[in-house]
Amino acid sequence: MTQHSTDVRTALVVVAHHRTDSLTAHTARRAAAQLEEAGYRVDLLDLHAEGFDPRMTTQDQPDWGDREKAYSEETHAHMRRILDADTVVAVFPVYWQGVPAILKGWIDRVWNYGFAYGRSRPRLAGKRVLWLGLAGATADDPVADGMRAALEATLSDGIAYYCGFARSAVGLLLDAEERPQRVDATGALLVGDVVTGAEREAKYADFDRRAHRFVEEFLTEELVAV
Repeated sequence: MTQHSTDVRTALVVVAHHRTDSLTAHTARRAAAQLEEAGYRVDLLDLHAEGFDPRMTTQDQPDWGDREKAYSEETHAHMRRILDADTVVAVFPVYWQGVPAILKGWIDRVWNYGFAYGRSRPRLAGKRVLWLGLAGATADDPVADGMRAALEATLSDGIAYYCGFARSAVGLLLDAEERPQRVDATGALLVGDVVTGAEREAKYADFDRRAHRFVEEFLTEELVAV
């Protein structure tokens, strides 16, 4: 784990949603509060609110012959925020079994050659990352297992492991939509009624508990590993 002069652990919480009133943003704020209660100093990075541009640029394009390439100042600023963090928590809606474009672009531009990978000892070695993905699929939807496997393969195996993270975990938060929805055996989308009143309160209280449990289990594993 990265050690800071104050010995205070730091977490970078990254939220990838265009609305601050979204369930994704709500979940990110709750995760940040939970981390603060656990003794972390939290840096909350709202990619949309901060105006991050996910599109690759010539200046940030990897140069396989120069791992010391000077990337854009915007990218270097984000690199510094990652280096300052012991733990990264990314909170995002699941789009097409993957992350939204702004989060993918952040990884493309910032987790770049010579910084996140391309060295015998990665600069991110020893850090830990938790991916919290919100999905509309219900727990009994057959697509859920495949979605979880796809996210784990891409995020934990394809990205975090490749970049030297000591620990990567995916928390898939299903049943995030107001209307329950699933795909039947014929491929037809089945959409239920909007939940209201006490049923709605119970639904989202359970959602919050599940999100809290993912963060709690991740932090417990982190403490055991230290």
